[in-house]
Amino acid sequence: MLDALISLRPHQREDLQRRLALLQQEQRWHGGLPVLLLDRCWLRLDSVRIDQLAIRLPPDASREAPELTLYRELLAAGQQEWQAQQQCWQEFGGEACREALQRFWWAQERGNQGWTLERYLALVQEYRQRFQSQRCRPLPLLVLARAGIPAASQHTLHWLHAEGDPARRSMRHTCA
Repeated sequence: MLDALISLRPHQREDLQRRLALLQQEQRWHGGLPVLLLDRCWLRLDSVRIDQLAIRLPPDASREAPELTLYRELLAAGQQEWQAQQQCWQEFGGEACREALQRFWWAQERGNQGWTLERYLALVQEYRQRFQSQRCRPLPLLVLARAGIPAASQHTLHWLHAEGDPARRSMRHTCA
């Protein structure tokens, strides 16, 4: 990961420094705060507003479909699979349940690089918490998984800090 930052062009490093400096000047949390996206294949560094991140990089929410959520809850409560399925079909209808499963399995086959609704919400929550609690505010950097790599390849989240040269910034990888 550090290699990718070192490989950035001088104007990209300057842009990174500028964005970190601007973040330090912010007085309050708001939707216009930046999130950096690094496409390693093209060494392209983009910035997107936190309130536009889900549009630019849509998280996979297929697992959160109400039909599948109820099914998991019923299984956790001890119901047998066929009973849970029957109750879901009664609650939502067979067609809705089939569509929810189809969207879920399509997302699993297509791969989402681990970018789920849960991870997206965790990033937003952690960014807000860090922004409000730390004097030196870190900037989130999402390193995008390489296209064409198996579904096990995931986007990774790092936090850049304002101390030192942007190519040598301290980073902490998180799985969130």
